[in-house]
Amino acid sequence: MDYFNYSRRQANEVYVGATPMGGANPIRIQSMTNTVTMDTEACIEQAKRIIDAGGEYVRLTTQGVREAENLKYINVGLRSQGYDTPLVADVHFNPNVADVAALYAEKVRINPGNYVDAARTFKKLEYTDEEYAQEIQKIRNRFVPFLNICKENHTAIRIGVNHGSLSDRIMSRYGDTPAGMVESCMEFLRICVEEDFTNVVISIKASNTVIMVKTVRLLAEQMEKEGMNFPLHLGVTEAGDGEDGRIKSALGIGALLADGLGDTIRVSLSEAPEAEIPVARKLVDYIVSRENHPYIPGAEAPGFDYVNPVRRTTKAVGNIGGEHVPVVISARLDGNMAVSEQFKPDYIYCGQQLPETRPSGVGYIVDANVWKGEEGVYPAFNYQQLIGLHHCEASMKFLFVPYMGLTEEAMACLRLHPEVVIVAQSNHPNRLGEFRGIVHQLMTYGLENPVVFFQLYQEEELENLQIKSAADMGALIFDGFCDGILLYNHGGKISDVKVDETAFGILQAGRVRTSKTEYISCPGCGRTLYNLESTIARIKAATSHLKGLKIGIMGCIVNGPGEMADADYGYVGAGRGKISLYKKKECIEKNIPEEQAVEKLIELIKANGDYCE
Repeated sequence: MDYFNYSRRQANEVYVGATPMGGANPIRIQSMTNTVTMDTEACIEQAKRIIDAGGEYVRLTTQGVREAENLKYINVGLRSQGYDTPLVADVHFNPNVADVAALYAEKVRINPGNYVDAARTFKKLEYTDEEYAQEIQKIRNRFVPFLNICKENHTAIRIGVNHGSLSDRIMSRYGDTPAGMVESCMEFLRICVEEDFTNVVISIKASNTVIMVKTVRLLAEQMEKEGMNFPLHLGVTEAGDGEDGRIKSALGIGALLADGLGDTIRVSLSEAPEAEIPVARKLVDYIVSRENHPYIPGAEAPGFDYVNPVRRTTKAVGNIGGEHVPVVISARLDGNMAVSEQFKPDYIYCGQQLPETRPSGVGYIVDANVWKGEEGVYPAFNYQQLIGLHHCEASMKFLFVPYMGLTEEAMACLRLHPEVVIVAQSNHPNRLGEFRGIVHQLMTYGLENPVVFFQLYQEEELENLQIKSAADMGALIFDGFCDGILLYNHGGKISDVKVDETAFGILQAGRVRTSKTEYISCPGCGRTLYNLESTIARIKAATSHLKGLKIGIMGCIVNGPGEMADADYGYVGAGRGKISLYKKKECIEKNIPEEQAVEKLIELIKANGDYCE
């Protein structure tokens, strides 16, 4: 992989009905129905809406043999209406269901965490090496007959690992770790290779974007070591709805797409399935538009570990860098100083004019030629003003610099001035590559000045700004480079407050700064037995002011307790109209009637002292 220049990873071509993926095919987009799979007409109509929106694969939950057999009628119904989009069966817990589904769907997803291994109970198990090998043989004995059915019927498979459903066996040996997730997948892939079955796609997902990105990077590295080139399906599970779901998905998926990883994606939103497709389309189009961009002559710094990155070492300048959380700088070049109390920026860059009235609790930055040493106001230099920077005695200075402006003279200046915060700029089609180039050059020269990334856009729609800015910041956050973000939307109709809110949302989605309640909510499927969207709205209305709290809202138990394991509280579907409530991984109360469950959740939060009015 070229760390600074965009190109797609070369994957095997996999045949999924009439829509192959991998190889030279475009990055495919998909979604999943949330209708009951036994309701043939409802599934057909929802599948049509997904396809009409641009979906290239449609997945359906397949809980049992009856649902698997009903895929035949859904498939026939769609084909009779002129739709040839492949259907994907989503199977958990029962390998017999996968065998049947392979007869009627173009692709079958199985979950290594519950295909043969028992559903996890978070119990620590002890295995000798011999006993562990016997467990792998059990998988092989059950998995190979399924592969033979798929061979006979030209059915593709997806080996879909979820962070929330790792087996007790894997967690006992590897822990709840990226390495365990990768090994859970590789156990099945090695059998596929031994059986010469190559019609395989892989996914490794998590609701935690840090884990998701690290694990996919590790998986790609491990596959390369073992001579495998299977296509990758990317997604952030339980991303949520609204702007949170869009930002979190764009951050995680975008970070991997930007490095050429990914052959199909699903943006999982707690909304109507067809609403996922335009978001996914915008994300893919934005990333692939940088193909064949001008070459970036970057050089990787010694000691940098792409698969296991740590936060870059910097010397704090004020509250920027060091051990401080990344800051948000807002550009207000028109003099508008309106800010939100919840999402108040740390600094405001005012350019040539320092307003007379300024919100309190905010630092201000002005261009060096108009700076007069006012209290709480700091000068900004461009890379052509290094002489002026040398003579300025401000305790904190900002240097706006592009990659090609980081000359030997600039590096020498930075070595003498650790009080300088670098504001990295780029107009390159692949701004990520240039930003990485700046940070790696600083690391190579042993410079520890903090770096803030100046992300400039001209968007009319807030969703477009959210998707693009999150996609551009993702890899920089996961690489450990982000000491701050300056997000500026030039000339658009999006309010400055909304731009600031997007910047804070990006940092929270990257798990580097918390500014609001976090919701880990699934998109729903045919297993969900309550109204997910209205429930999320009710829970948000009652808890959105609880800054820093994590609440999981899950449709069923497939990923529920596991995926929300780092949530403070969980609301999980337990049956038709029944809810179970969790504190961390512990189930506190089972089978609560749905109409009482939200109030019971609030009572639980209050009982543990985590609620405030």
